[in-house]
Amino acid sequence: MNEERAERVRQAVRASYAARASGHAEGCCGEGGDGGGCCGHGAGHEAAAGQAAASSCCGSGGCGGAEDHQAGGCCCGGAASHAEQVGYSLVEISSVPEGAEMSFGCGNPAALAGLQPGETVLDLGSGGGLDCLLAAHRVGPTGRVIGVDMTPEMIDRARGNARQGNYANVEFRLGEIEHLPVADATVDAIISNCVINLSPDKPSVLREAFRVLKPGGRLLVSDIVSMAPLSEEARSDEGLWCECLSGAEEVGALERMLRDAGFVDVLITPQDESREFVRSWAPGASVVDLVVSAIVEAWKP
Repeated sequence: MNEERAERVRQAVRASYAARASGHAEGCCGEGGDGGGCCGHGAGHEAAAGQAAASSCCGSGGCGGAEDHQAGGCCCGGAASHAEQVGYSLVEISSVPEGAEMSFGCGNPAALAGLQPGETVLDLGSGGGLDCLLAAHRVGPTGRVIGVDMTPEMIDRARGNARQGNYANVEFRLGEIEHLPVADATVDAIISNCVINLSPDKPSVLREAFRVLKPGGRLLVSDIVSMAPLSEEARSDEGLWCECLSGAEEVGALERMLRDAGFVDVLITPQDESREFVRSWAPGASVVDLVVSAIVEAWKP
């Protein structure tokens, strides 16, 4: 991807998530509500735009804000069901301030990363702060959690959620995950939830992740991967890219990127059961049949 096209993707993603954070997406949950309006799945692409925009609500903070829904219907009552579907427990969701759960992404990386008291954790693309706040519970008062997001509106929202819950061990920094505002070798664990696929420059993301990890540190993320090559038409669809679909890398390609960045013990585990909720992100778009959620693990020697 050339730099001009990559910049268009970045701007589209930034604008999409700024609108979601601000509650500007039209939806049945109410502007400024828990989900900030509808999640806007389908906004911007041609094939499924109308149907997807009508059928996706609650969880506007990112991909995976809603489970399967009926076109034109409201899914507000289904948010808890979707949370459980991707791996969150109701106990976890009830433990964070209302409004932090803007979306549930495609997994629960904080629960899978084996976080320990006293560790420093970095969340790539922290959105409304849900995974950071859950990680904060796991690392305790002697630990530290840093969330990085490129959208000022998301940073503001996440900071508000942290203040509301009196989280003293969490901070949110404005920045791009391709250029992390984090010092070298200062992080024990990196988590991320359905965000790396949004980057048009994934090798830079992974090199930066490697840089900030301490020796022996680990990366454990939930993300979307493709199980077959995506068409150039799909790759060039910025709307589908914003829905965490068109930016998905094939498993083998992502493994190579991780190893090229310096990681070892790379393991990518596709979650076939995720097909059901992924299809709901852009009903009618052919790309949804080619992608699934995956758990991505890698270590810094």
